[in-house]
Amino acid sequence: MNIQPVVPITLDADWNVISRTILPVMLKQDDLFPGAGSQSGLRDTTQGFYFSPNRTVNGFTWGVGPIFLLPTGTDELLGAEKWGAGPTGVLVWQGGGWSLGILANHIWSFAGDADRTDFDQTYLQPFIAYTTPQAWTFTLQSESTYDWKTGGWLVPINFMVAKIVKLGEQPVSIVGGVRYWADSPDTGPHGFGARLGMTFLFPAR
Repeated sequence: MNIQPVVPITLDADWNVISRTILPVMLKQDDLFPGAGSQSGLRDTTQGFYFSPNRTVNGFTWGVGPIFLLPTGTDELLGAEKWGAGPTGVLVWQGGGWSLGILANHIWSFAGDADRTDFDQTYLQPFIAYTTPQAWTFTLQSESTYDWKTGGWLVPINFMVAKIVKLGEQPVSIVGGVRYWADSPDTGPHGFGARLGMTFLFPAR
């Protein structure tokens, strides 16, 4: 389960900084390798900051900034036990109900447990989405990771459907979808999966 707050902060009349935190929670992990047993708890946290101009140009919006990996894993098998950092960026075009774009980052480890393996990874999230006038959104995207140490890819393809509804006065986006692993290491995930999510929206007033 991911807890993922996204908070835009106004810096001045021309610029915003967008904070994007990803805090993964492992509900249960069994038999990662023979004798590993079962683990649950927090995994490592990813924290990105995107400096973005207030104005769009021909439908394009962009943001760039730093990203950090924080060793918040509550079990040695749930985290890398390393600190990481690198650059991140996002580019989005919107028009006529369509949204197309890509989010990318690269993180290197730079400190932490010397006995744990260093990491050097690129993350790519291309996406295309269409939102109807009735506030239904259909999204096709990937959340791919390339490990420069092993030369291996993790490539899930996700198709999701979301709808904005109101719970009382609170607007909420509810999403569900399917996932197919197009590529992964032999020890990685394979086949199909599912995704459910809920996003609480707090529009600026």
